[in-house]
Amino acid sequence: MAAKKKKRQRSNFPSIYDRKVWSCAMAHLSRRDKIMAGLIKRMGRISINWGGDSYESLMSAIIYQQISGAAGNSIEKGLKALYNGRMPSPKKFLKTLEKKVRGAGISPQKYSYLKDLCTRILDGRLELKKFDIMEDEDIIEELDKVRGIGRWTAEMFLIFSLGRINVVPRDDLGIKKAIKNVYGLRDYPTGSKFSELAERWAPYGTIASLYLWRSADIKTPKKIE
Repeated sequence: MAAKKKKRQRSNFPSIYDRKVWSCAMAHLSRRDKIMAGLIKRMGRISINWGGDSYESLMSAIIYQQISGAAGNSIEKGLKALYNGRMPSPKKFLKTLEKKVRGAGISPQKYSYLKDLCTRILDGRLELKKFDIMEDEDIIEELDKVRGIGRWTAEMFLIFSLGRINVVPRDDLGIKKAIKNVYGLRDYPTGSKFSELAERWAPYGTIASLYLWRSADIKTPKKIE
């Protein structure tokens, strides 16, 4: 039997996965920022893969924290192998013995993070369905309550799972390096420089961030430690 294709969640907010949004964003960024206009002219429209539904995206985000993409992929496959190749539901995960989950390569710390996420979903403290009608900062505030999820992880979730269009991850090393290189700065951008650029790019900060990542040929964003 063929696997069911994941359906992208509907949202009350515009999405980076909408071609019309990209057309508007490219025009807006090109008008507001000459350097960004150059990137857009050279690269055209960037293709990106949808990160999946909210729950699975958050599980994956925790698994991939602080490790290489290859290691994260291996561990995620190991976890899914325990559940016939799929990400377990929160209920199934919590019913699985810890030592069995750990055997898939999940560290004790990350197991506690995944457990806290699943527990909050099941007891109603974290209502993922509400994210479709919530503002970005409110979502970040909610996710920050989950053990192991900070602002950077929440911002990656906003971009790649929810497709929010105006996210500029200030703590992302790839973004900092790209801004330094592309804008000819002597050092990484300061808070005031970030604010200046974010204001210039708004309301399409996410699209600007995607061009910056691509300009530095960074396939996987990395957090500053």
